[in-house]
Amino acid sequence: MTRLRVLHLVDDTTAGGVMRVIDHLLTAPELAAQADHELRTVARGGIGPGRLKADVIVSHLAVSWRALPMLALLRLCNPRARLIHVEHSYTEAFVAECVPRKGRFTRLLRTAYRLFDTVVAVSAAQGAWLARIGAVRTGALRVIRSTVDTAPFRALPRPAGPVRVFGAIGRLDRQKGFDTLIAAFRQVEREDIALHIYGEGPEKAALEALAGADPRIRFMGFAANPAEAFAAVDCVAMPSRWEAYGLVALEALAAGRSLLVNPVDGLQDHVATGAVAARAPSAEAWAALITCTAESREARPDAPMPTSLPLWQALIAGTDTQAGQGAGEPSAGPRAA
Repeated sequence: MTRLRVLHLVDDTTAGGVMRVIDHLLTAPELAAQADHELRTVARGGIGPGRLKADVIVSHLAVSWRALPMLALLRLCNPRARLIHVEHSYTEAFVAECVPRKGRFTRLLRTAYRLFDTVVAVSAAQGAWLARIGAVRTGALRVIRSTVDTAPFRALPRPAGPVRVFGAIGRLDRQKGFDTLIAAFRQVEREDIALHIYGEGPEKAALEALAGADPRIRFMGFAANPAEAFAAVDCVAMPSRWEAYGLVALEALAAGRSLLVNPVDGLQDHVATGAVAARAPSAEAWAALITCTAESREARPDAPMPTSLPLWQALIAGTDTQAGQGAGEPSAGPRAA
């Protein structure tokens, strides 16, 4: 029997969450037993890869007006392949924060997504938003949460005692909301807590200026081994302005760390497995949450670590029956995460 050939397309191989998710899909034994997976890099907004030798083509590409001709050509040149698009980037909060012409942007998504047989949302909150704005045609939307190997984080010793070291882990740019976190931390009048910020990025100088001379706030630089950063903190804070899913959240929970999140986008998905949401994405709300967390004496029990690989197996085999229902169904409930 001929094995399925699955080709993953990417237009940005910068080290980060998306590439870690793709690498996990390419190397997972469960998926390798089912099909041959291959990765191909294409030029962003280029002419397109033409006819491809694949039964299933998985797009991890950035959707834009410039990329539409390439996506259309991908569909035209591969009429017998099943085309799947994974939406790693766009979310409700991203549109609210970054998109001035929202109606035009919705038309872009509807136009692009109709070129694919299936569109995968990487969180229930993102999937609910895509369904609500009518971006994906009925029956074509699936929710498969992003996942990576969490074994190195599950192997870490669990923190003992109250939370004293708060950690912020990620690229230092506006999306991550570390400016809000620093402002909140400086409002908390406790000398026995610290904030360690792991990462590099364009906002570093501005964040250092915001931290001022507060000795409790330390910039730790890039964490080449993320597990070491998690091992050094008791709690992980994610005040992101938008976040499609949030691998740092998955890793924090796997490591048994307390997890604080903003009530936006895919960060809402992690509340069910132990995250605590700020009342609002403001410095005042975060200051209250930090204070409450530092005063708490309750140990956080280990949460079960769900895997998305069975959903990927079913989708690749064409046997999935999710279609917006069952496991991974987009939540229509309150978006407070």
